[in-house]
Amino acid sequence: MSDKPGQFPYTRGIYPEMYRARPWTMRQYAGFGSAEESNRRYKFLLEQGITGLSVAFDLPTQMGMDSDHPLAAGEVGRTGVAICSLKDMERLFEGIQLESVSTSMTINATASTLLAFYVLVADGQGADRKKLNGTVQNDILKEYIARGTYIYPPRPSMRIVTDFFAWASAEIPEWNTISISGYHIREAGSTASQEVAFTLANAIAYIDAALTAGLQIDSFAPRLSFFFNAHNNFLEEIAKFRAARRLYAAIVKDRYGALDARSMKLRFHTQTAGSSLQAQQPEVNVVRTTLQAMAAVLGGTQSLHTNSMDEAIGLPTEHAATLALRTQQVIAFESGVTEHPDPFGGSFVIEQMTDRIESEARAYIDRIDAMGGAIAAIEEGFPQAEIHNAAYRYQQRVETGEQVVVGVNKFQSVARSEVPVFRIDPEIERRQVENLRAVRASRSASAVDAALAELRAAAASGDNVTPRILEAAKVLATVGEIAEGLRS
Repeated sequence: MSDKPGQFPYTRGIYPEMYRARPWTMRQYAGFGSAEESNRRYKFLLEQGITGLSVAFDLPTQMGMDSDHPLAAGEVGRTGVAICSLKDMERLFEGIQLESVSTSMTINATASTLLAFYVLVADGQGADRKKLNGTVQNDILKEYIARGTYIYPPRPSMRIVTDFFAWASAEIPEWNTISISGYHIREAGSTASQEVAFTLANAIAYIDAALTAGLQIDSFAPRLSFFFNAHNNFLEEIAKFRAARRLYAAIVKDRYGALDARSMKLRFHTQTAGSSLQAQQPEVNVVRTTLQAMAAVLGGTQSLHTNSMDEAIGLPTEHAATLALRTQQVIAFESGVTEHPDPFGGSFVIEQMTDRIESEARAYIDRIDAMGGAIAAIEEGFPQAEIHNAAYRYQQRVETGEQVVVGVNKFQSVARSEVPVFRIDPEIERRQVENLRAVRASRSASAVDAALAELRAAAASGDNVTPRILEAAKVLATVGEIAEGLRS
């Protein structure tokens, strides 16, 4: 083990001091119902000590549908907050100064539109765009592999992503323009090695697309970020993060000739494994989440969300969300693990696992390269099939009892746990639709039509669509209207 923390290839961490200098950013992913309801939750979490906001959007918003779309019925505000226009985003962040907070937004197909709303809210607050700090997920390729909230085919979707890279590098240089996500790949059932492999294969596709669009590797690579899952196998997860860092550093240096050290550093957010949480004996989920969070910290994460114990039942209550945050705070301030960068470095087991995961991931990347890259592999269904097969094998082990899941196939309890369930007020959907219609009635229809015409023209001509999305958002065009403009 020759390298030290902060030295290439960054196996042991991307900073020499790691958490001795400062802890990771503590986020609690939140968003539900209306902008006003979510705003209250954000302010509550800030009071409890989170150091970064993390925004969840509802399914219609993710899919480019306004809240009054027929397919949105019954889904408005359910899996996150409903955002249709700039007015909703203004209410979402009312009383929160965006220049002074780091914000992560989990949004992909409509990422450019939601980020445009965010930037315009910051403009309205008088913020300096160049000081805005945060991350937009903007990772469309994993949607085809594992999650499904895409609107356009893969290649046109990549055009939107790379247009955003180019615009953001000049306008919001401190913003992470993408969070290349292995999280959902793992949630769909992949192995640890597959999570690393398919995530980095997607990263290669994004880098290639940006280079083809004329960007230079060191102009955008320092703002690429990643998003990984922390699952149940404690030691394997620590090794997975180390292997991902080492493999990515080699790819960016050797394949792309990057010269800026920042381009080679894999910076990542981690979320504990939602798929590991169980509705049976939900209090036990606290133990699962604690071990997963500790693995993320020992693996060198830059940002962390800890799932709440009740998420197998419903959206988190304030009590459960606070307990999840306290889990991070105990690890950070009481456990002592932050005093040592990569404290498991040199362990025979950890080093062997790190080597194995790197080797297995590299073999997958070589296969994907031979197919013509990640987009071609996705179009062939290769990563999807590999994940499905891995998920099936895992479920077989659970069914036979070879893989123990406490409270599910072993150590069941007859007593029923009474955990409070958070429920969305059905009136929220009606009020959201009313607000949307009021926005449409108050705006200049001719200004919206002109802005959407400019957007369609840019999409057809090959011009960067991001400034046109921003202009459409400014005159109160909606998420659905902007998505439809690009669809056409």
